[in-house]
Amino acid sequence: MRVKWKNTQQKSKNLEGIVGKSSASQDILRTISRISRFDANVLLTGESGVGKTKFAKLIHGKSKRARGPFIEINCGAIPENLLESEFFGYERGSFTGANKEGKIGLIELAQNGTLLLDEISELSLNMQVKILKVIQDKTITRVGGAKEIQVDFRLIAATNKNLQTLIKENLFREDLYYRLNVITINMPPLRERR
Repeated sequence: MRVKWKNTQQKSKNLEGIVGKSSASQDILRTISRISRFDANVLLTGESGVGKTKFAKLIHGKSKRARGPFIEINCGAIPENLLESEFFGYERGSFTGANKEGKIGLIELAQNGTLLLDEISELSLNMQVKILKVIQDKTITRVGGAKEIQVDFRLIAATNKNLQTLIKENLFREDLYYRLNVITINMPPLRERR
């Protein structure tokens, strides 16, 4: 995808449908233009409603993975007892009430594309360990399965909470934080970038 900068009389900049004339918005757009081509993990931080998902889609659209899928998982919206089967999928007959044919997980659906883990701070410590293993090994194992499946995706994580504070409170794993925090983009609140 080509980057399109559009200057107007107000000196606003337009990048793939995002318009911003504040210096904070322009800084974010410049940063995204620079980092999109690299396949490094990205951590988007900022208050709720600042556009983290929109900017994650922009990073994906400008990356070499743009032709691949963009899979968004809201970690706070999936009930804890379903997280593992939604993330990793499951083999047929894994548990009562499961699809008889099994199910591919959301992480596997992100193959050759981008995986957005939104509200990553909402994951339990148990799930954080499993996500850390996926990031390190680039493999998953479906629930009820024994075979490791190779996965290849770019990871973007987003949160509206301060992960360093959660680490001090033993609510977030420090090793996972450092895996996610390769490139960090802090999204200022909208009141600071009108």
